[in-house]
Amino acid sequence: MEAFLTAENAIALATLAGLEIVLGIDNIVFIAILTQKLPPANQMLARRIGLLAAMFMRIGLLLVIGWVMGLTAILFSVFEQPFSGRDLILLGGGLFLVAKATWEIHDKLEGEEEADASLRAASMGSVIIQIMLLDIVFSLDSVITAVGMANEIAVMIAAVVLSVGVMLLFAETISRFIEDHPTMKMLALSFLILIGVVLMLEGLGKHVEKGYIYFAMAFALMVELVNLGVRKRSPVRLKQTRVVRDDHVQRATGVAGVEGRSGSESSVGEA
Repeated sequence: MEAFLTAENAIALATLAGLEIVLGIDNIVFIAILTQKLPPANQMLARRIGLLAAMFMRIGLLLVIGWVMGLTAILFSVFEQPFSGRDLILLGGGLFLVAKATWEIHDKLEGEEEADASLRAASMGSVIIQIMLLDIVFSLDSVITAVGMANEIAVMIAAVVLSVGVMLLFAETISRFIEDHPTMKMLALSFLILIGVVLMLEGLGKHVEKGYIYFAMAFALMVELVNLGVRKRSPVRLKQTRVVRDDHVQRATGVAGVEGRSGSESSVGEA
């Protein structure tokens, strides 16, 4: 408890918890998309299991922090490119993310999701396994960030628990929002491809500034939110007005035509 009483540790806790939440957003998106394959009754349970598994995995990695930091030791080199245990995990996780997101996009565009929901429903076990595999990648990045920002293990663990608690509160809302808006699901899948590519680049030793990635994702999200707002307030009235105006023109033309015909008929009759 004394570790949290100093101003330095309190600031580190608040900052690290905020960063953990930001780093966990992509995890929430991935879990939300994966759990949509489950029957509706099991989706909330799977999301909670996935986030809690991520929390315990991060705490476990923090407790064996010496082993985690040892993953940066060079194992072998390929064409003068060195690879460590961390690099291999990032490469594998990035490839998995890109492949999974690409498959989901193909599934969505081909319209196979609605073909037979009972046959295509995923099992709880397979979804949890996929979540656990990606939790390893996301947890590794999160733990390395925590080690770089705080000195006390207790502060790191508290930040992880706090961030997962916040994510549990908003996971259902985010999942429902993605499910209700197909375009947001496509955007989220595009984010996962982007994150997967970044992970692969990191695994190849090419550092990518996270700020640029988050800015691009935030900008794309804002544009899509604006599009959603515009679609909700779509100018239907203008179209109706145009139709009404066209009807008025047609009626006026019809009246004029009738009057013209009646006038010509009357002139013929008089003749």
